[in-house]
Amino acid sequence: MIAPGSRVGAAERPDAEAWVPVDGPYDMAASLSELQRGPFDPTTRVGPRRSVQAWRARSGPVTLELTVEPGGVRARAWGPGAGAGVAAASDLVGAPAWGPVAGATVDARPTFEEFVHRLARRAPGLRLPRTGRVMDALVPAVIEQKVTGTEAWRSWRRLVRASGEAAPGPFGLRLAPAPDVLAGLPYHAFHRFGIERRRADSVRRACLVAARLAALADAPAEEAVARLGSLPGIGVWTTNEVVRRSHGWADAVSVGDYHHARQVCWAFDHDAAGTDERMLELLEPFRPRRAVVVRLVEMAGLGPPRRAPRARLRSIEEI
Repeated sequence: MIAPGSRVGAAERPDAEAWVPVDGPYDMAASLSELQRGPFDPTTRVGPRRSVQAWRARSGPVTLELTVEPGGVRARAWGPGAGAGVAAASDLVGAPAWGPVAGATVDARPTFEEFVHRLARRAPGLRLPRTGRVMDALVPAVIEQKVTGTEAWRSWRRLVRASGEAAPGPFGLRLAPAPDVLAGLPYHAFHRFGIERRRADSVRRACLVAARLAALADAPAEEAVARLGSLPGIGVWTTNEVVRRSHGWADAVSVGDYHHARQVCWAFDHDAAGTDERMLELLEPFRPRRAVVVRLVEMAGLGPPRRAPRARLRSIEEI
């Protein structure tokens, strides 16, 4: 979270500023929350009216602050990449998540269609950010494979603190480790972050071709999914997690997610043992906004009652 009332002093004025007009409501916390990997992500903080995030732009490191004001969002950036930061602000604010889509036809059962529209009316400020940063989404997504969110966020936090660098600006953020740094680490160096060899090798292989993967930000989302999925250790869950963030792709359903199938199937069918196959069947009429439907269900807190204890955290020896 960002401390309320914090101020940027005169000596810490930004290197670049921009204004992003927003037509209609904007829920910053709901829209940008997926960009923050857990509540203590060293690279990103998201609050209801203010967010800050740091990354490596082509022109250099940048920290971008977005602040909600009447009529739009104020963007302020620090660092050598400040120009690129404010240029990215409009895409980060994003487009409305729900509404008419060119070429889309909803052919759901009337009860399902009205149900989804009710959920959308309850979240009018939800928007779809597009970061344009494939590697920033890919590395933490690989770390999140097959473990609990708490485990993954802890590993990400430790990795960034140990191998990243201080970000520009007054917020105390850190930059994620550069791909060449991660590619140069032996697999066993990841163990102290709670990352076993399988995920470590997937990260290292991806970082070896980071420039090629970064260029996928300019490719159509479907092409990016296909090319990412050709990498060893990168499956459909990971590719959709990445492209939903990097491309703002509203149709990127993360098949294989521990929660999503159960939540969607419960919301539509009251089926507590939902499967990916049934989830995709229920979501099919809502192309190309299937991922938005999943997000709306998630935001509404819909899902079967919990009947089992939470999964316990494991040590590296158990993975």
